[in-house]
Amino acid sequence: MSDNKLLVKFYGTRGSIPVSDAGYQMFGGNTTCIAIYDNVEKRLSIIDAGTGIRNLGKDILQGKFELGHRHVSLGFTHFHWDHIQGFPFFGPAYQDDFAIDIMSFGRNKNVKNLKSLFDAQMQEAFFPIALSDMGAKMNFITIEQQSLKVNGFELSVTPHPHPGTAYSIKIEKYGKCIVICTDVEHGEQLNSQLIQFANGADLLIHDAQYTQSELKKRKGWGHSSYEQAIEMAETIGCDRLVFTHHDPDHDDKYLMEREQYYQKQFNKCVMAREGMALGC
Repeated sequence: MSDNKLLVKFYGTRGSIPVSDAGYQMFGGNTTCIAIYDNVEKRLSIIDAGTGIRNLGKDILQGKFELGHRHVSLGFTHFHWDHIQGFPFFGPAYQDDFAIDIMSFGRNKNVKNLKSLFDAQMQEAFFPIALSDMGAKMNFITIEQQSLKVNGFELSVTPHPHPGTAYSIKIEKYGKCIVICTDVEHGEQLNSQLIQFANGADLLIHDAQYTQSELKKRKGWGHSSYEQAIEMAETIGCDRLVFTHHDPDHDDKYLMEREQYYQKQFNKCVMAREGMALGC
């Protein structure tokens, strides 16, 4: 799929709720899902299961990712609806020869039993198929360590400000460092713990749901501005920045204009697009 050892592919870039209106096709309407593929060891890890995971599942089953084993890991930044709602439509979860490690991080008081969370969204009142009937072998893992090895990747996490708590995720391998920092609200100044965590990243994927003026009207909603994402990239010395978690009211025309505007301030920034793949 790529000459790079690591490949990052975006399957869901939208925040809050999926959108399918005209004018949302360029940047995509599916909610958060990011694939991290090891092109050497043929391993695949997934961050979040928004509605974008449906198309990722199709690509897996169609062989677009060469896998050494029929196994993937699926980690979550947090469990708000837009980050889990695609899981019942993830095709590999219905294959009885497939294994999925489903992981939560930290001591999240809102996730006392990880398996019960997925059981709940697939109970009969909400969905016709129960979790227990999906077919794949699912390992539900709650990880309290801040650093460990997962599916061949060196993985670190840190909590950051978001209603109910969310986690930034750092993935390192082959001398490259990818930091995913979505659904974060810095406050008046950048979060110092997050700066330290992300320092030295080669690729920063950062929440940018709002402009700075929009953010002033949405304090407490748990998100960041484009300006904060740029400040974060500059502060940690990262020259590759991807804006993600696009607001459902920001259509293609708006996002294109914003991208061109912010690239004049920081020329290595880009809006995440569904299907976009970046090598590391």
